[in-house]
Amino acid sequence: MAVFLFILIVAIALGIVGVVVKGLFYLLIIGVVVFLIDLVLSGVRMGRRRGSRLTR
Repeated sequence: MAVFLFILIVAIALGIVGVVVKGLFYLLIIGVVVFLIDLVLSGVRMGRRRGSRLTR
């Protein structure tokens, strides 16, 4: 969970810098891509946890 939050903060920081500083729009794009990758990876993790439980 800590890694998810750290990557989320990095993505937000890249997005803010990309919007504020002129000519660094590519940082906004990188921030969005990092955010989406983080969401996908956390979704995969949650799916694995849910599927590994034994049913009674």
